[in-house]
This record gives sequence, C-alpha cells and structure tokens, in this order.
Amino acid sequence: MPAVSFDHVSRHFGAVKAVDDVILDIAEGEFFAMLGPSGSGKTTCLRLIAGFERPTAGDIRIFGAPVADLPPYKRQVNTVFQDYALFPHLNVRDNVAYGLMIAGRGKRERHAEAEAALEMVRLGGYGSRKPSELSGGQRQRVALARALVNKPRVLLLDEPLGALDLKLREQMQEELKTLQRQLGITFVFVTHDQGEALSMADRVAVFNDGKIIQVGSPEDIYFRPEVPFVADFVGSSNVLPEALVARLTGETCPAAIRPERLRLTSEGPLKARVTGLSFLGLSTRVSFDADGTRLTALLPQDALRPREGDEVALSWAPEDLHLMRASQRAGA
Repeated sequence: MPAVSFDHVSRHFGAVKAVDDVILDIAEGEFFAMLGPSGSGKTTCLRLIAGFERPTAGDIRIFGAPVADLPPYKRQVNTVFQDYALFPHLNVRDNVAYGLMIAGRGKRERHAEAEAALEMVRLGGYGSRKPSELSGGQRQRVALARALVNKPRVLLLDEPLGALDLKLREQMQEELKTLQRQLGITFVFVTHDQGEALSMADRVAVFNDGKIIQVGSPEDIYFRPEVPFVADFVGSSNVLPEALVARLTGETCPAAIRPERLRLTSEGPLKARVTGLSFLGLSTRVSFDADGTRLTALLPQDALRPREGDEVALSWAPEDLHLMRASQRAGA
C-alpha cells in the first residue's frame, strides 16, 4: 500500500491551475523528491498532503485512507519548513515538545521525548538554549526534531535547506538521508535544487506548470529524460532538434545527450565548429556549433583540447543519445 496516493488531483486558484490532474503513488519508506521551478506545483502538492490546502478535484489517500475531510493534526504527517518556524521565547526543548503539549502529554513525558528527538538529530544537551543562540544548521535540526517527535509516518520537507550556505547544505543533505534510512519512514522533499533531489532521493518527480512531467530514479531523470524540459532543467544537457536527430538516427523526435558523454574524435557522425572554451578546474567546457545547433562538451583536463575555430568531429556511445517525446505530460 502506498504511503501517499494522488488520484487525478487538481488544485485551482481561480483560473490558475496550480496542480493539474496529478496521478502519483509514493511508497512507504521512500525518500521522494518533488523537483521543479518556482510555481510548478510541487509545494502545493505538499500542502495538499499536509491538509493546508483542499483539492479542487481528485482524491488524496494516506496509507489507503482518504484524507480530504481530515484536518492537518489528524493526518499521520508532519512538516518541516524552510523558515524553521521556531518560537523565539521558548527554549529548544519546549519548541520540540510544543506539539506534545498541545496533545495534552505530561511535562515529564514530553520533555523526555523531546530530548530523545534532539539526540536523534545530534543536538543532545542543547535543550535549554534559545533559538537565537543556535546556528542556522542547528535551528534546522530543531525544526526537524519537532516534526519527528510526534512520530509521523510521513515527513514533509518544504525547501528545508534553502536558507543554509552551500557547505552546510551539503552536510545536511547527508544527515537527512542517513536519518531517513534509520527511521524508515516516508520523506517527501520539495526542492528546486536538482543536486539536492538527485543526491538524496530514491525517486524524483519533475514538475512544470502544475503537472508531473516525469517520475523516476535519479539516474533515469538525469540520463534518460523523457522530454526536453527535463533534459534542460535537470543538470546541463544538449537537446538535439528533430531534424538533426532524424539525420543521425532516422527517428523523428528530439534527443538529449549530456555534455560529459560527448567525445572529440578524428571521425564521428557529427561535424561541428568550436565556438568557445572555459576552464572549470577538473574539466574544460567546450562549446560547438553543429549546423546551427549549439552543443557543449565537458572534457577532462588530460584530454586533448581543441582551439576556438577548429572544425572537429563529435561522437558518443549509442546508449548515451537518449530519444525523447515532444509532449510534456508524463506518460503521454
């Protein structure tokens, strides 16, 4: 039984289709990422699961039970927000235990459970501090402990790492992934950051214009995009137009190949002219023009580098050129 199911779910705000006929199953114990640009519908889907929004159409189920008429506090979910939403006048222990207090749990019991949750997120001994005495990463851990102390079966995370600097964000990515595996509960993680989604999730749903465009493993999303939008949005990709693909393969459809998969060879199926080179440290980015199509390759530093203006041949392994469909809708 899926942890969360969307059955033709839509959420409209007037004429705006924030979520448009979404069909989705999220497995129990899965780390699931909702990835997409701002306004794509991913956060609205999270709010629909949490109960902060009601669907205009369709059905949402959590562990098989319909939840349309359930208020947020009666669902088996909890949410971690980007802004932490901590009470500045309460210490860390009381922040974590706040939900238990509202539920009527005794002081000794809720403080014991709050301390256990703080230990879980590596903040043991911080219970008496105020949020203002903590770093950004520590405040994020407090918010995480507060969400986990109620023992939800599904944890919703809405851009939780967006306010952190790069180094701390990468550290928290590893900690979240480790914690999810230890707890074994379902994590639903909303982000616009492709690196976060690919590095942490078991599966990723790519959203655009209120629709799910593709669902798959990080490897499928990156190496086997189904439509040009996914190829463009997730990492960097060379999208070849239908006319060029037809000449190369006989198939009339767009195709994608990642820059690191392109090779410079003495003979190859595609002739191109070098239009620019950029040193990136471990690699060099080389730009080409191939019959009016702009392409990019990433060459390792030990590879032979061409010069701007050189005429070269490009090749690739057959499995690295991925044919796509033109339609955006998943499964179309």
